[in-house]
Amino acid sequence: MKSQRIDTIMTKEVICVSPEQKIIDVKHIYEKRKFHHHIPVVKEDRLVGMVSLIDFMYRIKGAGLDDNNAIYTDLTVKDIMTTKPFSLDVSATIDEVSEEFVKGRYRAVPIVDNGKVVGIVSTADVIKYFLNKP
Repeated sequence: MKSQRIDTIMTKEVICVSPEQKIIDVKHIYEKRKFHHHIPVVKEDRLVGMVSLIDFMYRIKGAGLDDNNAIYTDLTVKDIMTTKPFSLDVSATIDEVSEEFVKGRYRAVPIVDNGKVVGIVSTADVIKYFLNKP
């Protein structure tokens, strides 16, 4: 049986940030409910980095919840992002992303079409797919 394309399970409405944005914007994104713990970073419509919740929490240690804390207004996304992120093309299959997740290096993978982010898929998305598979 041929594996389905990744675009059948990926989240298509992806919130991205730019490297120049302040991390207060990242804080506000994470404060929303039902959000992937990974945020793609784009510059000129190209994927240039990723910010994970762990990256964010590590850098804001001690900042608390006050939006006025200097950490939130002084640091930018480029200060906390992982550069050269792994991504898969929109033509990739669910089996391909599953194989990457099994290696243990990623918990979410941005999906790109000609370098532009068109989706994101997480380990939870893949698990849901296999649990619901007939």
